[in-house]
Amino acid sequence: MKRLIETIQNIFKIEELRKRIVYTFLLVLVYRLGSYVVIPGIDPTALANLKNQTASGLLGLLDMFSGGAFGNASIFALGVMPYISASIVIQLLGVMVPYFQKMQREGESGRRKMNQWTRYLTIVILLLQGPAYITNLHAKLPASAFMVSGFGYNIFATIILMAGTMFIMWLGERITDRGVGNGISLIIMIGIIARLPFAIVAEAGQKWSGAAGGMMMFIVELLILFLVFVATIALVQAQRKVPVQYAKRVIGNKQYGGVRQYIPLKVNAAGVMPIIFAQALMMFPLLLARFDASRGLAATLSDYTGFWYNFTFGILVVAFTYFYTAVTVNPTMMAEEMKKNGGFVPGVKPGKKTADYLDAIMSRITFPGSVFLAIVAILPAFAMILGINDQFAHFYGGTSLLILVGVVLDTLQQIESHLLMRHYDGLMKTGRLKGRAGM
Repeated sequence: MKRLIETIQNIFKIEELRKRIVYTFLLVLVYRLGSYVVIPGIDPTALANLKNQTASGLLGLLDMFSGGAFGNASIFALGVMPYISASIVIQLLGVMVPYFQKMQREGESGRRKMNQWTRYLTIVILLLQGPAYITNLHAKLPASAFMVSGFGYNIFATIILMAGTMFIMWLGERITDRGVGNGISLIIMIGIIARLPFAIVAEAGQKWSGAAGGMMMFIVELLILFLVFVATIALVQAQRKVPVQYAKRVIGNKQYGGVRQYIPLKVNAAGVMPIIFAQALMMFPLLLARFDASRGLAATLSDYTGFWYNFTFGILVVAFTYFYTAVTVNPTMMAEEMKKNGGFVPGVKPGKKTADYLDAIMSRITFPGSVFLAIVAILPAFAMILGINDQFAHFYGGTSLLILVGVVLDTLQQIESHLLMRHYDGLMKTGRLKGRAGM
């Protein structure tokens, strides 16, 4: 405890780090205040039906990612999910379309172009999601909740929602440039954490009122949540290092190189993307179930806590983990770069043999990572079956847990770097904190 207090004091001794943390806190505060600003023209006292709609299910997930803004009919109701969806599409285009592949190889200028394309695509997605959200408001809220109505108001409200999302994107970019951590990821994490106190209070109230197990069961649930959190951290940090020997180079009369280095291959190189893709695909049975009154296939797959839903969801997560890893990790390119720089894996011939060797290793280490990721993805369903309320159950796994773990590690890694550069002890005892790629 004493060392932790000293580390916190050291953080505020560094002027630049102190300014970055305060700047980040202020922008996050702006975001949280904005999530309670209701769209102009809507009566805030008439939002009970909308909040009931977002209490569970898919809309409950959207409300959690937006920090409650979705259920508050806020100007930030759509959150950053349109931007995340656009980013995923642009990443996939960067693998499959030559034009975007060329931009990726252009360095900083190419990155700026791809960011601009992402913004354009975000606007297109907002043009679809904005009217859909307003239509849902008209369906769930009484007519008296709208102080103004008509086609003109719908256009006005859509523009407000689009401006809200673009403003959140701007906040995220400012945090990334002048604050601490990845701005967009940090905003998503803050939105998720904002729902955690309400979920804990709801679960504690349910156990206190005489639910199965009582408060003792609530303590056990908190312990299990902690263990799941620790196991997810281990999954995010797990990696295998492949030794690479760089040949000596002769420049003039001196020899350089001959140093052994390592290529870190992550067990979960795909991150949270497989769960996002699988959840998007599992939405189709939910839509079809609305037109299927019988207990057909669509209705069976729409049962959030049912066996076939979770079995299919887990299989999709494993499949998408292999797919996204194959898209993001290119063994052939890695082998070519090693060969250009005079490197080789000891005992393996450079070129195609090295690419095959790296591909085989990635396939072997991806399998346990994908299985564990699938287990994490379906844990909320098991939590609901055991009697945990829907809001609190979402924190036992799935997208929310992986985002929390990943963003916390990334932010701590940046603070760690600032401390070590100025010769202070880091946040970890060893002075080394493993991080992960930004979202």
